[in-house]
Amino acid sequence: MTETEKLVQACVAGIQEKKGKKIRVVNLENIDDTITKYLVIGEGNSPSQVAALTDSVKVIARRDADSRPTAVDGTRNNLWVAIDYTDVVVHIFVPDAREFYDVDHLWEDAEITDIPDID
Repeated sequence: MTETEKLVQACVAGIQEKKGKKIRVVNLENIDDTITKYLVIGEGNSPSQVAALTDSVKVIARRDADSRPTAVDGTRNNLWVAIDYTDVVVHIFVPDAREFYDVDHLWEDAEITDIPDID
């Protein structure tokens, strides 16, 4: 397993830890002119859950993959938070924002893996 794959797993685990839903991993490694190798997309039911998911991703990525984000944006309102680890970018949305921005379908030719919800 590569360091990038380990980071992807840690980011997914961070979302799952706080009961995030509809997690999707988008592998962009075989697509030209992308700014990252992977996207990890998930959602929380409210801005406060998005904040908790964001904190959880940062803690678990640091613990399990020894990674710290280069940037975190969107924490002012927690409707859409982006956590940039360079090779992996995590997007955490509230449902309305996810539907509106439709980031999930920007790279339809990418390899997409949907992670089952943990209930």
